[in-house]
Order: sequence, then structure tokens, then C-alpha cells
Amino acid sequence: MFIIIMMLGTLISVSAYSWMNVWIGLEMNLMAFIPLINSDNMKQSSEVSMKYFLVQVSASMFILFSFIYSFIYTGNINELNSTSQFIFNSAIFLKMGAAPLHIWYPGVAEGLGWMNFLILMTWQKIAPMILIMYNFKMNMFFCLIILISMTLSGLNGWNQTSLKKILAFSSINHIGWMMAMMFLNQSLWILYFIVYIFISTNLILVLNKYNINTMNDLMMLYNANKSAKFFFFMNLFSLGGIPPFLGFFPKWMVLKILIENEMYLLAFIMIFLTLMSLYIYTRLILQPMILKTTEKKNPFKKSSSFFIYLINWINIIGLLMFTVLFNII
Repeated sequence: MFIIIMMLGTLISVSAYSWMNVWIGLEMNLMAFIPLINSDNMKQSSEVSMKYFLVQVSASMFILFSFIYSFIYTGNINELNSTSQFIFNSAIFLKMGAAPLHIWYPGVAEGLGWMNFLILMTWQKIAPMILIMYNFKMNMFFCLIILISMTLSGLNGWNQTSLKKILAFSSINHIGWMMAMMFLNQSLWILYFIVYIFISTNLILVLNKYNINTMNDLMMLYNANKSAKFFFFMNLFSLGGIPPFLGFFPKWMVLKILIENEMYLLAFIMIFLTLMSLYIYTRLILQPMILKTTEKKNPFKKSSSFFIYLINWINIIGLLMFTVLFNII
């Protein structure tokens, strides 16, 4: 029931013809997601739901303020002037956790169950990203959001041991890549987002199945289940954009278009900043392999579902599939 309302709210926001209907859709989405957070059997569920509610309500207030400001100065609530657009876009960035308005995001992510965490990383970004696309005009403000998101996500993820916080910072990094793609091509960023959703779903299904939350859990998983270890490696490489995995395709596409438009400096900066995130993924792979666990009893079973096998093998051959499709188009 709540999932249906949440999806309906998103659809109303992205298909509305007036800004007030956009706001109503966002609030429907918020009110449906709060009960889902409380449904998690987590110690921090109440605290997390309250923090998420306060952040989203604050962002909604700024969105309403941008409409009122526009109405006062233009007489039309549906035509946002430059100041109203700045306020509106800042509120949307706060809603989806883009840097530097991301302070709340890792803490909320840490207190969610894996499936609600997946919703936060994927579905809850659909409406904000599409609304940003409607108002996107490349200027210094958007350039700063892109670069700060990619920089802070890499730096803040270095000293984390919680997988949810690491993936939360990874999500912020991908916001920067998607916005860069939005600047280059306002339709191709959707393809990037679809690939990101697919990879994140693969990774979180493995983590949820074995209830892995920290690097210590990874150590035990690596010793117990070789197939799960293989899937985890593969999805981390894909999330980092390493060929020949599926996640390499959208980043290659972004860099290709940047170079074709002679934006060499931006392409170099994005590659350099992504290397910081790759260090985090490499640490997740190598550290549990080097530091052996001292646990004698291992809670992980050596079974994996057929569905997890299937979607992860699709991930392996995904680059070839998308490369052929891209050349045909």
C-alpha cells in the first residue's frame, strides 16, 4: 500500500503541469516512505525516520518559498525567475542528498534496512533528478555541485567500515556523474541512471541475503561462500566503472561525449576524482582477503538463489550488450 502511494507520488511529481502539483507529489512520496522506514526492525528506525522527515520537510518549505517568491516578483507561480530557480534547485539537492547538502544522508542510510536503503538510493532519486533536468542550466552553481559531490564522496568514504555509509557516499559520487551527463545530453543520463539502479540492486541483493553490514561481515563471507564473494567483487568493480563490467559503459559514454566536445579538463578532473572512490572499492575487496577472520563458526550458508546468479551474470555480459546497442543507435 505505502509502496504504491510512494510510486504514485513520484509519478505525479514528474508528470505535473504546475509546480504546486510537483510539491504535492513530493509530499505524497515522503508520507509513504516514512512508514516503510519504521517497518524496519532496526534500533534506530524511529530516530532515522524523524531525521529524514525533518530534512525533507525543510526542503519542502524552501520549495514552497521559491514558488511564493516567484509569484511575488513575476505574478506567475509557474514561471520561476533566476533567484527562485536557485532556491528550488538547492532544495531539490537537499532532498536527494547531493553534496554539500549531504550531511544527513549517510546517517539516515546507516539506520535503514537493506531494501529500504535500496529505495533511498534509487527510487527516491527519480523525482529530484527529473525536476533538476527541467530546470538544468549549466552554470557555476551546477559545476560546483558536480565537483563537490565527487570530491567529498571520495574523501569521506575512505575511513568508513559500514557498507551502508560507503554505498551512500558512492551514491553521492554517481549524482555528480549523472549531472555531468545531464549537461551533455538530457536524455542519456536516464540510461546512466538505469544502469546504476541495476548494479545497486545486484549488490544490495547479495548484501541483504547474507545480512552483511560491516567489513568484519565481509571477512566471514569471503571465507564461507565463494560464489557470493565472486558476485560481490564483480558488482564493486562494476559500480566503480572498471571494464569489462556493465558500470563502465555509462562512464565511458560520459567521457566520450566530453572529449568530443573538447572538454578535456572536466574529463580529467572527473577521472581523477573517481580514482578516490575506486580506492574505497579496492579496500573493500583486498582488506577482508588479507585480514583473516578469527571466528570459528561462520553464519553464512553456501547457497545462492538462482535469481541472484542470473542478474549477476547479466552484469558480466552487460558491457558487450550495451556496446553493441550503442553502436547500432
